[in-house]
Amino acid sequence: MKADIRLMVTADGSHTAVNQALDKPYHSIHGAYQESQRVYIELGLLPAFDKFPDTDLRIFEMGFGTGLNALLTAREAQVHQRRVFYSAIDAYPMALEDARQLNYDAFFGTDYLPQLHESPWNEPVDINSSFTLTKYEGNVQDMVLPERFHVIYFDAFAPTAQPELWEPEIFEKMAHLLLPGGMLTTYCSRSYVQRNMRSAGLSVEKHSGPLHKRDVIRAVKMG
Repeated sequence: MKADIRLMVTADGSHTAVNQALDKPYHSIHGAYQESQRVYIELGLLPAFDKFPDTDLRIFEMGFGTGLNALLTAREAQVHQRRVFYSAIDAYPMALEDARQLNYDAFFGTDYLPQLHESPWNEPVDINSSFTLTKYEGNVQDMVLPERFHVIYFDAFAPTAQPELWEPEIFEKMAHLLLPGGMLTTYCSRSYVQRNMRSAGLSVEKHSGPLHKRDVIRAVKMG
C-alpha cells in the first residue's frame, strides 16, 4: 500500500512529505535537510567513518520515507570514497509520482533521487560507485535480516503517531541488529524512549539537536 502524502517546503527550503493518514511530516518543518544532516549524518555516518575506518559500512534505516537520509548518505559516501551498503524498510512507501516531485536533487546538485525511489525492492542496487541500496517493503516487526549494521538511522514517525515502533521489543531488535560499537541515532529524546533503549542494552547519549530541537539521541551498543 502506498502512503497518502502531500509535499511541503520546510524552513530551510528542502521538501518534506506529510502523511495524510497520520497527519505527521516525515521530517522537521523547521528544516528537513538540517534535521537529517544533524541527526543521521553528523551523529551517525561521519562518526562511523572514523570509528570503523578499515571496513565497508553497513547502515540500516528504519523508515525509508522520502529517501532524504539515503541521498545524503550516498553523497557523503562518494565524497569520502567509503563503501556503504544501505538497507531500508518502509511499510507504506511513497508513490513514484509523489517522489518525483521532491526537490532534493535540485537542492543538493545530485542526481540520485529517481534511482533511489525507482529501484526494485528486495535486491541491491548501486546508486553510485560507493553506495549500494537495498529496500524492503514491510513492517520492522516482521523483518528478518541476516546481516548486522554499524549504524541504524531510526527515523520512524513520532511516538504519538506510531507508539508501537518505540516499545522495548523494537529496541531489543535494533540492538540485536547492531554490531559491537554500532550506533543508533534518532530525533526523539523522550524519557521513556531512552529507558527503552537502555533496557535493550544500549548506552544512551544526548546531543544537541538541529534548529528548534534541544536534544537528539545517539545510542551505542557496548562490547
